[in-house]
Amino acid sequence: MVLSCCCSVPRLFAQSGTGGIEHSDRLRGTVVNSVTHESISRALVYSPDNRFATMTDRQGHFEFEFTESTSGQSTRLANDSNASPIETFALQRVSTNRPITLMARKIGFLPPNDGQGGSVIGQEQHEVTISLVPEAFIVGHVIVPGSDGSDRIQVELYRRQAREGREHWDSAGNAMCRSNGEFRFAELPAGSYKLFTHEVLDRDPLAFNPRRQLFGYPPVYYSAAPDFATATVIRLSPGATFQANISPVKREYYPVKIKVANAAADAGYGIQVWPQGHPSPGYSLGYNGDDGLIEGLLPDGSYTVGINAYGPNAMTGTLNFTIGGGAFSGPVVALLPANSIAVNVKEEFQSTQVASMETTIATGSNTFRASQRRPNYLGVTLVPDEEFSPTQGASLRPPAGPEDESLVIENVQPGRYRVNINAGIGYASSVTSGGTDLLRQPLVVGLGGATPRIEITVRDDGAEVEGTIDRTKSSVLRGAGIDSTGQSQYVVYFVPVSDSSGQFRQAWVSPDGKFQLQQLPPGVYRVLAFDRQQPELEYMSDEVIGQYDSKAKVIQVLAGQKEQLRLSLITAGE
Repeated sequence: MVLSCCCSVPRLFAQSGTGGIEHSDRLRGTVVNSVTHESISRALVYSPDNRFATMTDRQGHFEFEFTESTSGQSTRLANDSNASPIETFALQRVSTNRPITLMARKIGFLPPNDGQGGSVIGQEQHEVTISLVPEAFIVGHVIVPGSDGSDRIQVELYRRQAREGREHWDSAGNAMCRSNGEFRFAELPAGSYKLFTHEVLDRDPLAFNPRRQLFGYPPVYYSAAPDFATATVIRLSPGATFQANISPVKREYYPVKIKVANAAADAGYGIQVWPQGHPSPGYSLGYNGDDGLIEGLLPDGSYTVGINAYGPNAMTGTLNFTIGGGAFSGPVVALLPANSIAVNVKEEFQSTQVASMETTIATGSNTFRASQRRPNYLGVTLVPDEEFSPTQGASLRPPAGPEDESLVIENVQPGRYRVNINAGIGYASSVTSGGTDLLRQPLVVGLGGATPRIEITVRDDGAEVEGTIDRTKSSVLRGAGIDSTGQSQYVVYFVPVSDSSGQFRQAWVSPDGKFQLQQLPPGVYRVLAFDRQQPELEYMSDEVIGQYDSKAKVIQVLAGQKEQLRLSLITAGE
């Protein structure tokens, strides 16, 4: 019977010299524009390990030929849905040199990133389509009346990004204008941007005289806004080109000298200056370490200057001042020690294993210790809570020595912060400081004053959620959603609804379409499954996350509860 079944297998392979069977495995595909869906000629298609590469033809088509082989004791049956158990066993003995992933790129399109510009191919797949996203542009002119081209102005671009689910603006690059004032930003993904010019002094070599009145061009926030916060938001779609013309206005500039008290000669200093009440990039002052002065040039206006001394003993200081038609030599700005915030952890573990001092997280080899003054399973991070902020985040400092069990966040600059807790065991059920609920409200740190300690309560009675992705829409078993390492890219987000006690969590989907999450804090959640990570998703915005309400499943979980879910997959473009 065995011989009879094997002989019934179609002879699609050639016998190799070693007694094995070899077969030519072909993969055909097309590279297309993700916006117009037109084919793309002369695009480079390649495997991430660079073993395979080819160019598309005029119709955007490409083809690869791989080698498949079996041992001399097994047989390969191709594309037969009626394969017997013996034939199925034979299929499992096949080896192939085909890659798991193919990528594509071409000038004028964005490089492969965030799951775009590439495709995962299954072992039985013979046709594939790879989509490339056309790059967007911001181009324009900086128009300086009467300029001969010597005033080369720098233009900077900021892009709106999500940080911990909230809107934040980060620099996306700089461009120096050409002599005719032209500038150009290329290879831009779709998104929201803000554009502004850096200030520049008028240093015409034929007319410049340092003894006379100095002139310069203050920053201009497109389009003609007084500060960064009110600048026009440029919204780009894939492949779009936005034209932006900026006209700086020449103004009188005056010398600024501000004495710094308590300055240390061996410290590094950072200076920020912005219009008073509106933190904005674009203006600049410098630090003269020899004289202990903040100095430079600014036009008329009201400003805030901030100075940070970096090092083991970080210090900080701020000063508000106004320039009105003349040089400014202001009062002394005093440097005060940066804030240090103590952290206290209270453990309310229910599990006997956790309460017995040590436990090992199943997903790793690290052993985390509980029930001690310095629990090493807990991470505490402060993230600036501003759309644009000159301040930096901070986190728990490492132990000062083997006997140091204190929890302290050092060198915290004045500002507003979100407190993020990463617990390797359980979850943070409560985070407070001076009566403020830091799971719902920001931590406000003042200049020079003491900040109340952060009190954290950790529990291990969170809910457990298991679920599957609806396969009527997903393609998990066909290879889609699998990265080049064979791991699933599908991800499930648990987003707490407004005023809920829940905390954002995410879970990865395994290749069989299942997911699991333990220690989910009690609360009400929107649960969404995506076919790839969403780093730009502002999940803390009700307006943004509400767009997915038709695809979301709303659940309420209690302490110790077990929940089963079945989710539909949200694919790219939805």
